Amino acid sequence: MTIPAHFLAALKRVHASWHPLLLQGLESIMASTPDYLPQLAQDDYLPTDQRLFAAFALPLEQVRYVLVGEGPYPRAASATGVSFMDGAVGSLWSDELGGGLSKPVNKATSLRNFMKMLLVADGQLDLDDTGAEAMSRIALAAHQGHGSHIATLAELQDKLTEQGFLLLNAALVFRHHVAPAKDAKAWLPFFETVMAGLAEHAEKAPTLILWGKIAEVLSKVLEQRPVTQKFPQIRAEHPYNLSFIGNPEMHALFGPMQLLQGRADRANPVAAGRLL
Repeated sequence: MTIPAHFLAALKRVHASWHPLLLQGLESIMASTPDYLPQLAQDDYLPTDQRLFAAFALPLEQVRYVLVGEGPYPRAASATGVSFMDGAVGSLWSDELGGGLSKPVNKATSLRNFMKMLLVADGQLDLDDTGAEAMSRIALAAHQGHGSHIATLAELQDKLTEQGFLLLNAALVFRHHVAPAKDAKAWLPFFETVMAGLAEHAEKAPTLILWGKIAEVLSKVLEQRPVTQKFPQIRAEHPYNLSFIGNPEMHALFGPMQLLQGRADRANPVAAGRLL
């Protein structure tokens, strides 16, 4: 059967280096479940606006890490096609007096804990004191630091991309009327094919970063192919767990990257005076 044109059109938004692998991945879905993609093409799913393959903007040869999420956020504004990057989040920091992280970040539990983990890893936050008062001090420093800290989630995504992160969901779609496990199962051949191709083409096998229950499932899938067994793996609890903030392996991985450090030549767009 032919891959529906709907998905071929979405490939136009990815880096050209990925085209052959993504086509192979889609073909593997067609071989495994022939009616899945044709039915999905006629259905409503997230992410919208042909962002299905948005994670593949980074050239294949630049991938150093693959951070795997379970699936898109179940909200249209949040689902971007890039794992853990919530499209509904703009500013990272509150501009309210005494505020810490912005309200959208605090509502996104995994992102909030990821931010706090980065701050602990960077030495800006004490693991024994991650409450409101400590976060307020950091937010104030971010607003007054004239670029000492990044200001938006988009900047955090850019910093991750600069470090060579492929932010990929195991299941590329979410549908409100379909059990997530069903879509996840359908996308496993795609994930396996793309990861095998990445392992074959990369000069050095990228490190897989697996969080939560998805780690167990994907490890079993990757063990089935000798080529993907060479991926180094770093596992941790899912970031929605508070214990993630103090995970030493995450500190060792992310600490040296200084992902929250801004550019000295960029003034913070939020006026510091609003916090005084």
